[in-house]
Amino acid sequence: MQYDNGGELLVAHLESLGIDTVFGIVSVHNLPLVEAVDRHLRFVPVRHEATAVNAADGYGRARGSIGCALTSTGTGAGNAAGSLIEALSAGTAVLHVTGQVESQYLGSGRGFIHETKDQLGMLGAVSTYAATVTSALDAGHVLREASAAALATPGGPASVEWPIDLQYAAQEDAGEAVPSGGAPSPHAAELAAAQALLAESRRPLIWAGGGARHARRELAALLEATGAGLLSSNSGRGSVPEDHPLVIGNFATDPAVRALLADADVLVTIGTHFRSNETADYNLKLPGAHIQIDADAAALGRVYPARHALHAEAAAVLPALTGAAVRADADWSARVTAVRDEVRAALHDDIGPQAALCDALAAALPRGAVVARDVTIPSSSWGNRLLPIHDPRANVFPRGGGIGQGLGMGIGAALARPDEPTVVIAGDGGLAVHLGELLTVAQERPRLTLIVFNDGGYGVLRNMQDKYGERRSGVDLFTPDFGPLAAACALPYARIAAPEEAAPVLEAALASDGPTLVEVDLTALGPMKNPFTPPVKIPTA
Repeated sequence: MQYDNGGELLVAHLESLGIDTVFGIVSVHNLPLVEAVDRHLRFVPVRHEATAVNAADGYGRARGSIGCALTSTGTGAGNAAGSLIEALSAGTAVLHVTGQVESQYLGSGRGFIHETKDQLGMLGAVSTYAATVTSALDAGHVLREASAAALATPGGPASVEWPIDLQYAAQEDAGEAVPSGGAPSPHAAELAAAQALLAESRRPLIWAGGGARHARRELAALLEATGAGLLSSNSGRGSVPEDHPLVIGNFATDPAVRALLADADVLVTIGTHFRSNETADYNLKLPGAHIQIDADAAALGRVYPARHALHAEAAAVLPALTGAAVRADADWSARVTAVRDEVRAALHDDIGPQAALCDALAAALPRGAVVARDVTIPSSSWGNRLLPIHDPRANVFPRGGGIGQGLGMGIGAALARPDEPTVVIAGDGGLAVHLGELLTVAQERPRLTLIVFNDGGYGVLRNMQDKYGERRSGVDLFTPDFGPLAAACALPYARIAAPEEAAPVLEAALASDGPTLVEVDLTALGPMKNPFTPPVKIPTA
């Protein structure tokens, strides 16, 4: 195939991936790409390159596929690096295409505008794949190879730097397919031993991580066959809808769930990294009878020993375990459901007046609608645990823990699924990181409700300093008056200052066909019963 320039080739490639919306910032070093995307698809001009990657990430997660971000070279590519780290941490598929200086000056170090030292090395450090387009004959192959790497397991962002002269050049693409690596397969003896162990179990538990997202049907079948309790990491939420009576969810470190783990006679874990914040800094004890399934061989036994390590895609191996499983003791399944109800009721009570917001969102959101959550107290305390998730594509949050990325992810998710409402939960501190993206919301008018929990700064760190120290440092911040700010951005605005206001305000916002900024005045609303602090170690005298 022949194309007039690189932009036309890129559009053809994106269409082959099913991508209809691209996020980025226009520059002299990506102009042919942006212009072609804007002619044929939808180009969303975000206000910062980091948001371009976050939005592409959220777009891909909401669709269960891949998103695309366009940035400039040098500083522009550097600005994208933090969000590429998030996609790498999450293993989510993003095609990041960035400009580069003219190929004759590449690597010369002469100070060509927008040039930086070893841009490819920087991108390689924060991407699962990074490559340079070296001619008008190889661009199509590089794009296909990058996309395949992003979509593979464990996946992540793939970065392509494209010299500007080669973007303007006419392109020839042979269209050759990129060879696939093939699916991993567990050792037959290990699989047989895992089947035998599960067949003897009467008190089983299952732990679903992000690797269970693509094995929803198979996981549900195993759950029904065993009557096991289903724990999840934050990334695995929604793999089985969380209103299922056997789904305990993201509560592994709760005392009642620790007791279940202590009494379980087998634990099957599926594609989870056992992150520090989900294992009490690795102090959580797991059963010795541990069957671990992961498509990433490096993950097997990395954090917890596995009696039987199965290197496989979950969807391929779970049916074999289901076929060997027997039903748990009836009193075990009943205990699982009782613990599920207990941990939810305790958290609901613990968050005090914020429970009204959780309840209102659960009631007003369509089943499976996206909830994008930035790193903030409401997200970490109840958004990541209590607010029900019924579809893993609805579960959008910064898995690497970086603050300020939630709004960009929400913008991408909202434009990926324009026919249903999207909610973003953010704090005033995190929103300030990319406050300029309110202008993107105002311009693009997605069906997005941005809920800003305003406590005048970084509440999580403030609570930590109040608990462990004698003074506050860097946590109390100037916060804008969100009503006039919303008006300046032509955004509808509402305020919640009491529990009884949550349901009517959120119902109205979610019924809107455009954006709304909702401020939750936490001072007026009142405190949680116990101030939230993250599960990290603080040395004390």
